[in-house]
Amino acid sequence: MPTDPVARYIQTMRYVGLLRGINVGGANTISMAELKGAFEDAGMVAVRTYINSGNVLFSTDIEDRSRLVDLLQEAIRERSGVSADLQVREEDDIAAIVGAMPAGWTNDASMKCDVVFLQPDVDRADILDELGPRPGIEDALYVPGAIIWRVDRKDATRSRLTRMVGTPLYDRVTVRNCNTTRKLLELLRK
Repeated sequence: MPTDPVARYIQTMRYVGLLRGINVGGANTISMAELKGAFEDAGMVAVRTYINSGNVLFSTDIEDRSRLVDLLQEAIRERSGVSADLQVREEDDIAAIVGAMPAGWTNDASMKCDVVFLQPDVDRADILDELGPRPGIEDALYVPGAIIWRVDRKDATRSRLTRMVGTPLYDRVTVRNCNTTRKLLELLRK
């Protein structure tokens, strides 16, 4: 393994870490500087954060995602005292999700579009049957690792996505809006 950080960066995989439930309503508060430091403490390189909701871009030569998640969750706990679920996604994973997202789906004043990132134990195509999006009200697409959900703002309160809150399934996902997901891919490619 090269000791030069630039050479090491070139040989490593690029990932995004998606933390669940931090900095929401004053609970599980962690600064992005502290989060960045935890990832660096764990040996990650080229660490960057994006917005205050637990998005961390980084590189590493560790390929075992389960090991990587355990290592990073422990580093976060040690540095900040915060225990938060973490999903780790490769650049190709995010590219596949963004590639499946219809270009007209956005998160703005007239439309709400979210990417529901699924933990491996709930990642299955028939998850949409369980959630039952309402035809004519909302649209949902399954992509390996995620559900892309779109609803007009005027119909947001009628969306079945909100039924997931408080269920065991809700504890196994983390949600980012589609604009954030697209931006994460852009940043991964820089």
